[in-house]
Amino acid sequence: MRAGCIPRGPGGLVPAGVPRNPGAWLTTAARRRALDRLRRDRTLRAKLPLLIEPDGSWPADPAPAGPGPDPDPHDVITDDRLRLLFTCCHPALAREAQVALTLRLLCGLTTSEIAQAFLVSEPTMAARVTRAKKKISAARIPYRVPGTAELPDRLDAVLTVIHLLYTTGHTAPGGADLVRADLVERALGLARLLRALMPDEREVAGLLALLLLTDARRAARVAGDGRLLLLEEQDRSRWDRSAIREGATLVAEVTRGPGEPGRFALQAAIAAVHAQAPSYALTDWPALLRLYDGLLRAWPTPVVALNRAVVIAMVDGPAAALADIRAIEQEGRLAGYRYLPAAKADLLRRIGRADDAIEAYRTALDLTDNDAERAFLARRIAEVSGSGPG
Repeated sequence: MRAGCIPRGPGGLVPAGVPRNPGAWLTTAARRRALDRLRRDRTLRAKLPLLIEPDGSWPADPAPAGPGPDPDPHDVITDDRLRLLFTCCHPALAREAQVALTLRLLCGLTTSEIAQAFLVSEPTMAARVTRAKKKISAARIPYRVPGTAELPDRLDAVLTVIHLLYTTGHTAPGGADLVRADLVERALGLARLLRALMPDEREVAGLLALLLLTDARRAARVAGDGRLLLLEEQDRSRWDRSAIREGATLVAEVTRGPGEPGRFALQAAIAAVHAQAPSYALTDWPALLRLYDGLLRAWPTPVVALNRAVVIAMVDGPAAALADIRAIEQEGRLAGYRYLPAAKADLLRRIGRADDAIEAYRTALDLTDNDAERAFLARRIAEVSGSGPG
């Protein structure tokens, strides 16, 4: 770094005092700024046309977009990755289409992985993506970097993209490894960048807290022999205490103040209860149930209801939780979701219904492609059937 200068973003250097040659300094700064702008535009041109079907073309004369963004939209979002996320999450598309296209184009997930994240079949997801691409082409939707005023309308979709990217990495849908560290690290990095961009948004802080508190357990989730370890089996001394402290601080921030916390803030609060419990037995299950009640009101999805049922088993017993599980099964929205029969099997095992538990474990095994999870379910079947260690 040259003496008398301090770094100031990608645009170059800002002098701490009057430079010896102001004209030369301005020329250098302008050149760097222009090169940076060209690099960003090149990234946009390379990525965004991929949204169009191969037999289509990028609109040569897009329809007017209404009021334009801030004079220099690149100053609003200074990171290329965030810029592309906000650009692709275009409000003219349905929310699921925004998220699916962004995961496919920018995050590199396969159609199969995205389908699992949305709990739909791969052909269904492929059809949705195709329809969204055709809509972009037919409606001549102008893709441009949004200005500051446009960011809030796109924020929830961006948060969902980052969350699903992390979830896919946290427990890989298939393959030999339980965790895909590349996706986990990418999601954490994007969450930190988003927090820096929008420090006053509670849900942004909530998402970052959720990822930190969940990922703090990464090193303890698999034994030395590759065996998957459940929460009650994990060595808590291996949890990342620095990440837990940071996440808990964010949770305290997002759960204060007026208004109800959002879905990411509530999920982060749930993760904080688990992370701060001295042991599995000493987990505050009633507090978790209250948090899940709030989350189910804020985000009434069958997956939340399933997780709440697991907590009910710890508060009121497995039989009470099985009633909730049966209601979720009858609703049908989690058909094909491997964790539904897995949770049911565990509850049946705990009340001594071995044959029914084995059947449910086998159903979960048939739905699972991750090797670590398959090995865990196979061990459970062996244990319950009496042919393996208890």
